[in-house]
Amino acid sequence: MASGAGRGDDEFALIARLFAPLSEGDLGLNLKDDVGFVPGTDKTSCVTSDMIVAGVHFLPDDPADLIARKLVRVNISDIAAKGARATGVLLSAAFSASRGPDWIETFAHGLANDLTYYGVPLIGGDTVRTPGPDSFSLTAFGQVTGRHLVKRQGAVPGDGLYVTGTIGDAGLGLKLLRDELGTVPLGRRQPLVGRYHLPEPRHLFGAGLATVASASLDVSDGLIADAGHLAEASAVGLDISFDRVPLSTSAARLVKGDPSLHQLLLGMGDDFEILFTAPANSASRLIELSGDTDTPVTRIGEVVEDACHTVRVLDSAGAPLEVSQPGYTHF
Repeated sequence: MASGAGRGDDEFALIARLFAPLSEGDLGLNLKDDVGFVPGTDKTSCVTSDMIVAGVHFLPDDPADLIARKLVRVNISDIAAKGARATGVLLSAAFSASRGPDWIETFAHGLANDLTYYGVPLIGGDTVRTPGPDSFSLTAFGQVTGRHLVKRQGAVPGDGLYVTGTIGDAGLGLKLLRDELGTVPLGRRQPLVGRYHLPEPRHLFGAGLATVASASLDVSDGLIADAGHLAEASAVGLDISFDRVPLSTSAARLVKGDPSLHQLLLGMGDDFEILFTAPANSASRLIELSGDTDTPVTRIGEVVEDACHTVRVLDSAGAPLEVSQPGYTHF
């Protein structure tokens, strides 16, 4: 890790240079997607692994049960964005030395709550103490629900670009928890902080994703950054209409009071919505799936030909906007 960082690699360049060569391309998708295939399942089962670390993905004083539930949900989100249904998880938990039995028990109760809600059993893992910060990893297995896995690769020029739900709420929630936005009324504050603590993975919508989407991923690093991952994998460009990006009522009110926040929302992480592309002939099925799963879906742009795989954010006049912070990266 240190040698890669020293050479100036970002997170994704580091993976491509050091770890992708270790991947069996057909099963691991060259480490260019959110999941890989489980060996021996004829590509009917997939697997993903995400970890969360205190001070990076959650605040050290966040409630233990909410930390556990967030861990479950970020992994469910990866599975859902591939058009699959979660079937089981492995937990690796490194509890800091300061965590007593009551804290760990509360963590376990939160884990049980969401595993029960999503109908997913815990099938193994590891539990240790660490002198460092709390670190938790979940490996989630999924069953492909449609004819195929929905990869990042597959978008073609002429497809529409869509996103579920709203963008930027979790990032604003984190700013509120860090007291970076001043005084905000409680009724406006709670929904945003809630989205940071407990994302809502679109697992029901994801189960039908293969019937509408040509390419897909979940929004974890930020809308623009993740759009860039999709564009790169599909070898296309993406044009996003700035005014079409959906905001929640709470986020829109904050933006109205401070317009400088608006562009920042496009690079804020932890939304865990599904960003996907779909051809024009899928419109009626998309409306049906949105209604059946009670999932808001907004068309925010289109797929275009672009040899450089550029993501452009366009204003109401069609002019490109400069987005200074497209998303989060660990390196």
